[in-house]
Amino acid sequence: MAGNLANVEEYFRVNMEKKLLIKAPEQEDHDLTPATKLLEKRREMQEVENGLHQQKEEFALKIESLAQRREELAKKETQLKESLMKFDKFLKENDAKRSRAMKKSLDERKTREQKEGEIQMLRENMTGLYTKKDRQTKAVETNLAYQRYLEAVLENVEEFGEVKDIIGRFDTLAATNKELLERSREAQERTERDRAGFLHSTEEKNNIMLNYNNDIAKLQTKLEEMQLRSAKWQSECDHTMNNATQKSLLLGQIKMATNNLFNLVKSHLNNRLNGTGDTVVQLDKIQQFIIDLSDITSDVPLARTAVA
Repeated sequence: MAGNLANVEEYFRVNMEKKLLIKAPEQEDHDLTPATKLLEKRREMQEVENGLHQQKEEFALKIESLAQRREELAKKETQLKESLMKFDKFLKENDAKRSRAMKKSLDERKTREQKEGEIQMLRENMTGLYTKKDRQTKAVETNLAYQRYLEAVLENVEEFGEVKDIIGRFDTLAATNKELLERSREAQERTERDRAGFLHSTEEKNNIMLNYNNDIAKLQTKLEEMQLRSAKWQSECDHTMNNATQKSLLLGQIKMATNNLFNLVKSHLNNRLNGTGDTVVQLDKIQQFIIDLSDITSDVPLARTAVA
C-alpha cells in the first residue's frame, strides 16, 4: 500500500511540474507586469495543490475501499476453503462407506459363487456316482453270465478243478496270444523296414548311376571342346611359327642391309667410325651421316650463289 501511495505522489508531482512549466503566450507576457505574473503563478499553484489534495483524498477513499474489499474477499476465501475442506471430508467419508459397501458386496458375491460352485460340483459328483453305479450294475449282470458259463464248463470238463483254473488257463493263452501277436507285429515291421531300406538303397544307386552318367556326358562334351580348342591352338601356333620365321628372315635381311650401309658410310668417312655389330647403333650412325650429308648439299647452292 505504501508503494502505491508513493507512485501516486510521484505522478501528481510530475503533473504539477508540467503545469507550472506551461508558459503563457508571449503577448500576455508583454502585457502583464511581473507582480501580475507572480500572482498568476501562485493562483495556478494553488489550483494544482487543491487538485492534488482532492485527488489524494479520492485515492485514499479508493484505497480504503479496496482494503475493505480485500478483507471481504479474504473472509470469503477462508469460508470457501472451510467449505471445501468440509466437502472433501464428506466425499472421503462417502468414498470410504462406498468402498466398504462394495467390498462387502464383492465378498458376499464371492461366497455365493463359491457355494454355488460347490453345489454344482457335488451335483456332478452325484451324477458321476449314479453313472458309475449303473455301469457297475451292468458289469455285474454281465459277469454273472460269465460266471454261470464257467461253472457249466467246470461241470462238463474234468481237466479243471475250480473256476480260477479256467481263468488261469485263459490268462496264459491270452498272454501267449499277445506275445505271438507282438512278435508277428515286430516281424512285419522289420520286413517293412528291410523293404523300405532296399527300395531306398536301390533308389540311391540309381541316382548315383544317373549322376555318373551325367558326369560322363559332361566330361565327354568337355573333352570334345578341349580337342577343338587344342586343334585351334595348334593352328594358331603353326601360324605364329610361320610368322616368326618370316619375321626372323626379314630381320636378318634388315640387319644385313643395315650392316652394308654402315660399311659404306664407314668407308666414305675413311674408317673414322668405330666398328660395331649393334644394328640400332649402326642405324643411328647412318641417320647422322644422312643428316650431315643433307646439310652439306643444302649449303652448296648457297655457296655457289655467293661466288656468283
